[in-house]
Amino acid sequence: MPHPVDVHVGKRIRHRRWLAGMSQQQLADAVGVKFQQIQKYETAANRISASRLWGVAAALEVDISFFFEGLARKGEEAGKTQPADIFADKEAIELVRAWYAIPEAQHKRLLDLAHALSEAG
Repeated sequence: MPHPVDVHVGKRIRHRRWLAGMSQQQLADAVGVKFQQIQKYETAANRISASRLWGVAAALEVDISFFFEGLARKGEEAGKTQPADIFADKEAIELVRAWYAIPEAQHKRLLDLAHALSEAG
């Protein structure tokens, strides 16, 4: 059975790859492995080494700490106001992609709308 940290890191790799619009093959090519290895990292079938994770972070243009965000430390509980893995929801990923696709000048208005909708619901 995979370790919970390996599962978390694998999910974060997959979600960042989706967010970047990158295929497993493209990520594999960028880090010098076969796409099956990326599949195994994402499902935690294989553990990812520190040096390989460093390469994945560079290919996905994130800081290496990104892969550990949202991971509760021993004795702590993940945040209660949002899911522990917010990117587990494909709609959340679509929303983030849409955010970056709109002009930056519109971000404040969209954020205001989101706040209004969350308060009304």
